[in-house]
Amino acid sequence: GEAFFVETAGPDGTIQDFEIVYTFGVDPLQQHLVRLPGGRLQALGVAWDSRPASVGGQRWFHLHPEEAIPPDDVLHWTGPAGSWNAMCADCHSTNLEKGYQLDGNRFDTRWSELDVACEACHGRGSTHIAWATSGADSASTGRGLEVPLGSERAWELQEGARIASRIPAPPTDAHGQMSGDGEIDVCAPCHSRRTRIAEAEPGGAFLDQARPALLDEGLYYADGQILDEVYVWGSFVQSRMYAAGVTCSDCHDPHSLRIEEPDAACAGCHRPEAFATPAHHHHEARSTGASCVACHMPSRTYMVVDDRHDHGFRVPRPDVSEKIGAPDTCTSCHADRSPGWATAAIADWNGSSAVSGVHPGEILHAGRQLLPGAAASLAALADDKERPPILRASALRLLGVQLDAASLPSLHAGLRDPSPLVRMAAASAAESLPLQDRWLALESLLRDDTRAVRIEAARALAPLRQGITDPRAAGPFDAALAEYREAQLLSAERPESHVNLGLLDDQLGERNAAQQAYETALRIGPWFLPSYVNLAEHHRTRGREDESERLLREAVSLFPDNADVLHALGLLLARQQALDEALVSLGRAAELAPQNPRYAYAHGIALSSTGQLETALAVLGDAHERHPGNLNLLVALATLHRDAGHTDEARSYAEKLLALRPEDPNAQALMRELE
Repeated sequence: GEAFFVETAGPDGTIQDFEIVYTFGVDPLQQHLVRLPGGRLQALGVAWDSRPASVGGQRWFHLHPEEAIPPDDVLHWTGPAGSWNAMCADCHSTNLEKGYQLDGNRFDTRWSELDVACEACHGRGSTHIAWATSGADSASTGRGLEVPLGSERAWELQEGARIASRIPAPPTDAHGQMSGDGEIDVCAPCHSRRTRIAEAEPGGAFLDQARPALLDEGLYYADGQILDEVYVWGSFVQSRMYAAGVTCSDCHDPHSLRIEEPDAACAGCHRPEAFATPAHHHHEARSTGASCVACHMPSRTYMVVDDRHDHGFRVPRPDVSEKIGAPDTCTSCHADRSPGWATAAIADWNGSSAVSGVHPGEILHAGRQLLPGAAASLAALADDKERPPILRASALRLLGVQLDAASLPSLHAGLRDPSPLVRMAAASAAESLPLQDRWLALESLLRDDTRAVRIEAARALAPLRQGITDPRAAGPFDAALAEYREAQLLSAERPESHVNLGLLDDQLGERNAAQQAYETALRIGPWFLPSYVNLAEHHRTRGREDESERLLREAVSLFPDNADVLHALGLLLARQQALDEALVSLGRAAELAPQNPRYAYAHGIALSSTGQLETALAVLGDAHERHPGNLNLLVALATLHRDAGHTDEARSYAEKLLALRPEDPNAQALMRELE
């Protein structure tokens, strides 16, 4: 009849017929929704490629073409990753009420429109209707929109200028940098990689509604280029265009979803006589290399067919790409050439091979690798008010795990920074401070104007709550903690939220509530391993070693190749002096996760404690080669070599340790002992 069906494997793996109840998406792909029990609307793992056939579209394709996804996998269309209610609806519908009910683990999701309609951006339409029927002057009333957008502005190419100026000039922030209008706050809650912390409010401040991801490893390359699916905002706010006051609608039509031919859009503000010429791009006219977008907005493909452009509008730097392992725009076209060749070519164009200063990407890369001198460079980057706030915030986040006396002033400056994004990152970094210093650093942020900052401060201060008796301090503290809880419960269908609440309750001394939160996480998400690990640790701290071991062994049986749970089980067995079995678990964890230095450290120490010194030194030495800035590995190598009588080797590692922490009295004492 008029219904559409799909025949596919259901939640139990059997082939069944499911009715397609909704389609969402337009271009370049469309997804189809099936209704499952518990009020769930699930997006199929097969989608329709709506692009023209001439570019390979007009076909069905699988969203995970290289993987066989079994029904018990989180990525199966019937599982959490396919949940339209939780994963898609927030940004692909209007006036959503998710309606998740924890007691029954079900949804009663409601919405006004199954697309991004007017009210999603402009707020309630009733005020617009009242204006439309009043005969009022649109110029003076903003058409009655609750959230009017598209402020009166223009970009003017003045005589002799290469780049247009905004007329009138946008407002400036506390650093004198230009900033856009409220349009960014309207677009960002969906066009960003973020965690929702409050219900959507059209026109509300972005950081009152969401906690955005920074330039974190795994999401962005160290130079800020997009890596994972990060949805534009994080790259755009790095750009000079954003700093100059450019907003989304200067290039994109938010109503038609169209953009004029991309290079033509650039020419509206960038004088073609200066930029659309071989003197600028050094390529043949109308070639790929002559395209603004090809060089300054490289794309990555997500969801198999969706090419998304990096909105950082950065100048290609093949020299930096070669140093930090980031993509190089030049050799993405010139695939038979090296970044070194591209660097030399650019130097030839410019008449110089020298580029002054250290690129921020090199600093973030060093910070991620914990390299010697990284802390000082991160601190300097965080202090540089000419840099975009997201870059400074990312530097502060990395600085948190390598704070020293010299970089501490940068952290304190970040806590007072005018940018809420920087303050949020500084609050997170301050969790590295000793408890006695943390309260003095963060207490004022519990009353910050921005919700994301308040809840970050509350989370970092939670271990201190039991000792706060003054109601003038306890009131703001409890209010911020309540906001943190509310933020977690916005995603109550996710086990991660309940693990976070369990960790909070453990820190607050609410042990029974913590256990209940971990058990809730296990009930609704038995696939989420941190639930097992954190509940096992909770039992251990309460003296329930048997229950802790039972949980971890259950997790290992379910996920035999997961490094996290193997590591946790290995530590428990080591505490029980079951060293042979502990070594097996710890060794396997280190093998499965070589990127985690903590696992190699635990394996090496366990080997040493069983008398296998040479093997321990080999394990720790290999890990040090991968993680040259890890302090624990350096301490272990220096002390184990010292105890074995290998004075030269011990001194070498102690020197590296002292280079990383020159003011650390323990490092100084170790060095003196070996001199």
